[in-house]
Amino acid sequence: MPPVARRAAEKPQSKSRERSVDDAAEPTVVRLPLRSGELPQERLPLILESTGAGDFHLIDSGYGLKLEQYGPYRIVRPEAQALWPPRLSAAIWDKADAVFTGDTDEDGMGRWRFPREALGETWPLSLLDVDFLGRFTSFRHVGVFPEQIAHWSWMKDTVERAGRPLKVLNLFGYTGVASLVAAAAGAEVTHVDASKKAIGWARENQTLSRLDRAPIRWICEDAMKFIQREERRGSRYDIILTDPPKFGRGPNGEVWHLFDHLPAMLSLCREILSPRAVGLVLTAYSIRASFYATHELMRETMRGNGGVVESGELVIREAGLDGKTPGRALSTSLFSRWMAQ
Repeated sequence: MPPVARRAAEKPQSKSRERSVDDAAEPTVVRLPLRSGELPQERLPLILESTGAGDFHLIDSGYGLKLEQYGPYRIVRPEAQALWPPRLSAAIWDKADAVFTGDTDEDGMGRWRFPREALGETWPLSLLDVDFLGRFTSFRHVGVFPEQIAHWSWMKDTVERAGRPLKVLNLFGYTGVASLVAAAAGAEVTHVDASKKAIGWARENQTLSRLDRAPIRWICEDAMKFIQREERRGSRYDIILTDPPKFGRGPNGEVWHLFDHLPAMLSLCREILSPRAVGLVLTAYSIRASFYATHELMRETMRGNGGVVESGELVIREAGLDGKTPGRALSTSLFSRWMAQ
């Protein structure tokens, strides 16, 4: 067992998205409308798999850890769902450039250790022809969630094939990689995140991607407040991506609980979909629920609107040292996606 794996095995790790502390939405009590009409068609269970793209691939996993390639760097981070032993030797794991250590509980902070040489805080990365900055954050994340490549590839293809400009809303948009992928494909994008730091990082990524002239609105605001206002204004979007945290606190003390507030959020998202909308995507991390829960919620939300709802899990497939040798699939999150067909 690699030394880092032995240390991780001593304490259970929780799979989480600690950035949620900045992404919170305000508690909102909404009486949801009882919608009429037929339920959308359904397709489940569906596994959306990413083997990597551009500068990312998953090298190996096991004993509660994952070994990843991000551009020039090999990185070791906690991963609670990696229950199996690693395939590669301890000698390979020990050659990692960066290892996340310390408190890895859901709301905890840790630190990075650099076994080979000190590394800078940021470094350039590229995915789906979009350039952005990786960053060693105290919450173990590096600025991109590569399992989302499956959704981003679908969005990119959809925008490029649409034959008309599509309006994309990216809620809880974090560092803006999805927004940049959409803009590069030709969409008009609105990016919403409650964290000023995340918005600043996203703007850096926009410049790095040479997309300064792309039609992107960067909105630093509580997501629920924003979509409530958009509904009142009559604003409409063709694709909505929503990636809410399990729990969070907003900049003004707002509290978000996913199970309490997700139904109202999705209902508002439906209201601001355009008559020619093509998709509504929900990703859910670190929750004690089956994808059937989000699946049935999404179908009820889109009742009477036609289309199809597909739900399941996002997974990343190991690709080995060479980035090409398929290995085990690592589950990362649940998803439900409505598509107009």
